[in-house]
Amino acid sequence: MFEAALVCMTMAVYFEARGEPLVGQSAVAHVIMNRVEDERYPDSVCEVVKQGPTYKWANFPIRHKCQFSFYCDGMSDQPKDEDAYRWAEMISFGALTGRTYDPTEGATHYHAYYVNPSWAQTKHMTVRINDHIFYAWD
Repeated sequence: MFEAALVCMTMAVYFEARGEPLVGQSAVAHVIMNRVEDERYPDSVCEVVKQGPTYKWANFPIRHKCQFSFYCDGMSDQPKDEDAYRWAEMISFGALTGRTYDPTEGATHYHAYYVNPSWAQTKHMTVRINDHIFYAWD
């Protein structure tokens, strides 16, 4: 169970934030953990990462409708940068085991600074870390 959670979180951190500083990568990991702990979201890391609508005819995600975009963007999920993947794995391990602090102040949402999702108006911004803006419920 822990190993599966570690893989799911590592993939999310790698694909969503590998170009960010370590604190930004840790922030993405903590958003996942904050969602796991929030009753509005699924209770496991993998379910949080893979959350989104699926086609009725198959348990297959609808493209570009997932909570974590890498999971349903139609691109390969095979990591290409081994060093970045190892960093993502260490960061994920720290978040999963409670060894790192939450730099997002409890955020359950984030987006790149250059987009403006409609849901952002319904949350309050907690912090901006490099290219991502983080939000929590009011």
